[in-house]
Amino acid sequence: MTDTEKNAVDVAARIGGGLDSRLVVERGSFRLDVALTAAPGDVVALLGPNGAGKTTALRALAGLVPLSGGHLRLDGAQLERTPPESRPVGVVFQDYLLFPHLTALDNVAFGPRCHGATKAEARARATVWLERMGLAAHAGAKPRRLSGGQAQRVALARALATNPRLLLLDEPLAALDARTRLDIRAQLRRHLADFEAVAVLVTHDPLDAMVLADHLVVIEDGHIVQEGTPAHIARHPRTDYIAHLVGLNLYRGEAEGHTVRLEAGSAITTEENLTGPVFVAFPPSAVTVHRDRPTGASARNLWRCEVSGMETHSDQIRVALTGDLALTADLTTVAAAELDLRPGATVWATVKATLTHAYPA
Repeated sequence: MTDTEKNAVDVAARIGGGLDSRLVVERGSFRLDVALTAAPGDVVALLGPNGAGKTTALRALAGLVPLSGGHLRLDGAQLERTPPESRPVGVVFQDYLLFPHLTALDNVAFGPRCHGATKAEARARATVWLERMGLAAHAGAKPRRLSGGQAQRVALARALATNPRLLLLDEPLAALDARTRLDIRAQLRRHLADFEAVAVLVTHDPLDAMVLADHLVVIEDGHIVQEGTPAHIARHPRTDYIAHLVGLNLYRGEAEGHTVRLEAGSAITTEENLTGPVFVAFPPSAVTVHRDRPTGASARNLWRCEVSGMETHSDQIRVALTGDLALTADLTTVAAAELDLRPGATVWATVKATLTHAYPA
């Protein structure tokens, strides 16, 4: 049984409702085939490179893209043939898609009105949601008068005002600047924590996924390549994309005790004692860079490399190295200056065995 199948069984065992789906969508040469399950109250984040199928999966859940196969059940009800407007689904689009001619109040009231509420009932419900979002003072403002963070909260209120059983969020923070994103991320986390149904989030930002989601599903080329809790994914990446996403150097090789011989020919000494196919991962911060070959016998992981690139990464310098082993290293600005690093420079890279992490492939 695959990890995906085990997850589906585990979720099905603990829920009477929630999401149970296998989304098969064929569009030209591209085929999406992913199974997504979640219990009420769960927040699932879909991650993957551009073109992996994340947005296609979200649109299939919303009914905006028809399924070519599989199934879609929400709280036990079959939704494959249910039109989008009749599904108990709320959507927050990347660009929010607020109606420019309506006030914030009437934007939020639009959903309840479409579901049969009277104008008075819809506005009363919208007022409650704007108060929850801290936007009561902006009820009469039209979208052009709202900041990015305020517009995002209006879009979220509009989606939640219909009491959806499935909330879909497509890159909900992508349009925000860095300062606003920090505040809105924290607010969105609180709102999702109070949401009693299923939420599915599509994002390119690993921090958004780690902060907002309970469960991560990584999609590449239309298929799930890994899923699990944020902590598990961050510690046990299984593809180069995931390793880059969580900021780790990742290698695959054959373990013989504490030595892992890599497919490229190099070897890494690890703390774990394993046998057979394994992954080895370590963070860029674990890499020490020297201009001269270190003396002494303590550095068992020692590689001759060449600096192939340098870029600012947060408050450090991330250095890309090639040679005996391709890897990245994080150095302080002072350390990079003292080493006189530049593209083309020859250096020696070391990593302590205790800072590596090996696990079965």
